Amino acid sequence: MKMTPSEAFVETMVSNNVTDMFGIMGSAFMDAMDIFAPAGIRLIPVVHEQGAAHMADGYSRATGRHGVVIGQNGPGISNCVTAVAAAFWAHSPVVVITPETGTMGMGLGGFQEANQLPMFQEFTKYQGHVNNPNRMAEFTGRCFDRAMSEMGPTQLNIPRDYFYGEIDVEIPKPQRLDRGAGGERSLTEAVDLLAQAKNPVIISGGGVVMADAVEECKALAERIGAAVANTYLHNDSFPASHELWVGPLGYQGSKAAMKLIAKADVVLAIGTRLGPFGTLPQHGMDYWPKDAKIIQVDADNKMLGLVKKISVGICGDAKATAIALLSRIQDKALASDANKADRLANIAAEKVAWEDELDGWIHEKDAYSLDVIEEHKNEEGSWLHPRQVLRELEKAMPKDVMVSTDIGNINSVANSYLRFERPRSFFAPMSFGNCGYALPTMMGAKVASPERPAVSYAGDGAWGMSMMETLTCVRHNIPVTSVVFHNRQWGAEKKNQVDFYNRRFIADELESESWAEIAKSMGAEGITIDKLEDVGPAFKKAIDMQMNEGKMCVLEIMCSRELGDPFRKDALAKPIRFLDKYKDYV
Repeated sequence: MKMTPSEAFVETMVSNNVTDMFGIMGSAFMDAMDIFAPAGIRLIPVVHEQGAAHMADGYSRATGRHGVVIGQNGPGISNCVTAVAAAFWAHSPVVVITPETGTMGMGLGGFQEANQLPMFQEFTKYQGHVNNPNRMAEFTGRCFDRAMSEMGPTQLNIPRDYFYGEIDVEIPKPQRLDRGAGGERSLTEAVDLLAQAKNPVIISGGGVVMADAVEECKALAERIGAAVANTYLHNDSFPASHELWVGPLGYQGSKAAMKLIAKADVVLAIGTRLGPFGTLPQHGMDYWPKDAKIIQVDADNKMLGLVKKISVGICGDAKATAIALLSRIQDKALASDANKADRLANIAAEKVAWEDELDGWIHEKDAYSLDVIEEHKNEEGSWLHPRQVLRELEKAMPKDVMVSTDIGNINSVANSYLRFERPRSFFAPMSFGNCGYALPTMMGAKVASPERPAVSYAGDGAWGMSMMETLTCVRHNIPVTSVVFHNRQWGAEKKNQVDFYNRRFIADELESESWAEIAKSMGAEGITIDKLEDVGPAFKKAIDMQMNEGKMCVLEIMCSRELGDPFRKDALAKPIRFLDKYKDYV
């Protein structure tokens, strides 16, 4: 069929069900942009392209399908890199469309020229470069296909002059993989281990969410009576109300989960690479079972045995594998059947003990935190304990809520308090750990799922990196409830200065004006909270404004400067100084 390359590009996106894109308009793709609307595609303009790519990530994670970001060649595209890296570690099928300088100007150092493919090579599963206008539909379709087949970002790089002309082209139909359950040998070996297990534990990871396998994971867990722990920052991979749920592992995770997995003789890890952050010793516990048999299920064979020693590796889809394992053990005599009642009682007891501990853990108890709590008594204003705040927010959460967390001390502690009933509810920057993530990512999720309450968490530092997207929320009716923990510091790094550098604080103080008032100046609602009893009611009010009035609200919560434990005790070491002028700096 005869069409222009711009038309071929747009029609290929239509065939992949693209209805929303995020970015900043630019001359590099203006010919294609001109026909987005009649194609049924909405371009949502943002304040900064990093925010746009985070929105595409959130959109993708909320839906399980493509999120799309586009920008002007050169600086617009380079602004996307950090957010695409976060999407990479979240396994989000984001397609980053990167119009490039025109072919006749390449290599001449023209306006906004940049070599754009190397920028993304570390953080994309596939890079398609349109090397001829006749191949526009081919490369566009391949980028969308590969993003889904490899579950990660892809890049579509298009010289800006290749949008123009006349081509004869057929729009490719989307191709999707039919994923299987793994090999017969590995499944048989896994069943044999599960049959012999007297104290099995399941770890449910991000792959369970991506494969829509929560129900299958539940059925498998119920058959063997196994406690189910979430992997780090995948608290939505198993329903918190289920009697077998024990909470997340890793940084600021659940003591119940850690104590139970420490006793396991067989661990079934479904849809997880068992990454280092997700298996960190925490709360003084090196809980990973040294002698347990580990069965790891992952759709990517390269992840099997990468971090932890395993006994059986199954390269398979989380849902298909769970179904296959259950069918093989459903009517099989299992060693775990004999003590199922005792194990269920133990699970319940450990969960009650952990919840009771959280209820009583109203502030941090290290020497520094106790000192700052005393200092606050002589300060103007009222400063709330972060843990108490997080507990009150947890109690007030709507049932169907989506939550994104940023990087920072309080956000990390929040991992102990966030519970979900359905998948695609929790979004975090994963192993890349970049600040400024939470708000724009939740905006993308809200665009994808406007019927669900959407909440972002951020501290002062992270909020300062992304708060201008409040303008996007207001301009384009994307109501999100943003909780900002105002503790006036870069808390995570400050904790390292407390533990290793004798409280020599450098560059970690963040004194600032009222975030609520700044939000109001941008057209949003803003509420400042400095009393614990106001946290829940204010949060519910903000959710009501979001869902019933279409208003964004920033909840500024005035928090103390106390600091939770660092993510790693091995991340730094006590300093050693040899030169005389530095001798005191130990």
